[in-house]
Amino acid sequence: MKTVIRAFFRTVRTVLGPFMLLKERLTQPSGVVREPSAQTTVNLQCKNLVLYQFNTCPFCIKVRQEMRRLSLPIEKRDAQHNAAYRAELLQGSGATKVPCLKITDATGQSQWLTDSAAIVAYLRGRFAKV
Repeated sequence: MKTVIRAFFRTVRTVLGPFMLLKERLTQPSGVVREPSAQTTVNLQCKNLVLYQFNTCPFCIKVRQEMRRLSLPIEKRDAQHNAAYRAELLQGSGATKVPCLKITDATGQSQWLTDSAAIVAYLRGRFAKV
């Protein structure tokens, strides 16, 4: 039964995926325009962030749209098609749930946010005022 359910959802993703990606591309928000020095600061802060995601996941699309709106150059890792990234995600967060934002602090400690609403709230709280 589990195999049938997975096959069903894989088929749905295959059929709807291109339409979701097209909608994402057509509805891209315009990014925040910051002073060059402020954007440089944001770019440096984003070096400590990594988004683990699937291309056609609607929750990942929501996070990517917010990243565009806030002009955040956060590294994106496709955990669906890259086994190494999937393994990192599983080891770090304990699950392969996406979207997942890895936040590394100055001491090298990592925190993992696994809910799209929490990720968007974190990004807005940290970068909307900069």
